[in-house]
Amino acid sequence: MERVERSGLAYYRNENWRGLRHGIFTRRGGASGGQWTSLNLGGNIGDDSAAVGENHRRMYDAVKAQGNRATTTWLVHGTDVEAVDGPRNGKSCLTKADGMITDQPNLPLVMRFADCVPLLLYDPAKGAIGLGHAGWRGTVKGIAAKIVSAMGNAYGSSPQDIQVVIGPAISHSNYQVGSEVVKAAFKYFGEAPGVVRIDPKDGAVCLDLWLANQLDFQRAGVEDIEVLRLCTYDNTDDFFSHRAERGKTGRFGVIISL
Repeated sequence: MERVERSGLAYYRNENWRGLRHGIFTRRGGASGGQWTSLNLGGNIGDDSAAVGENHRRMYDAVKAQGNRATTTWLVHGTDVEAVDGPRNGKSCLTKADGMITDQPNLPLVMRFADCVPLLLYDPAKGAIGLGHAGWRGTVKGIAAKIVSAMGNAYGSSPQDIQVVIGPAISHSNYQVGSEVVKAAFKYFGEAPGVVRIDPKDGAVCLDLWLANQLDFQRAGVEDIEVLRLCTYDNTDDFFSHRAERGKTGRFGVIISL
């Protein structure tokens, strides 16, 4: 992965994905102020709508994506995956879902994050892409594997051809969880080492979202996986973090388009 800085914005992209317009954007270079400073892409968290619209425009311009065709979903921490063939009824927000896939060119898929895990998928053999949002609920219900399966069903993608980037998220050392999360993680991942960890300093139980989603992809047959190990909690200069900023924060954007 490489970091690109352009016109005040900063984002990460996979330099090997030549056929894509994509980026994992930091919070830098936007028009928002206050707790949303500055490239906030979240439109329903209290920020000025004009500023959010300008932030979207800047993101689209940075990767030369067709913003008028961008699509997104209402994120609900689930595992539904939407196959997208274009905007519907003039609306960019399609439905409640935490995964999107498409094989259509110039149809940007966009999601917003603030500690949850961005999942970017690319199948160069079939010309298909996917984007996922993995909080703990989606992670322990297999959102990663479900996107792989959806790409296979819709476009004939083979897991061995799919390339994955797992983006910035809260690291396990900052993600203490309770018994409900631990039970759900063990139910889905079994005794897989490292998914649930005990902090030796204070005995806190932590969940490794990066490792859990990587393992889910591997179990689904994906071999080419890159994990961008940037902790949102520890890097609030670059990323919004719901936990570090006690809920008073924005959402950073991720975009991917053929």
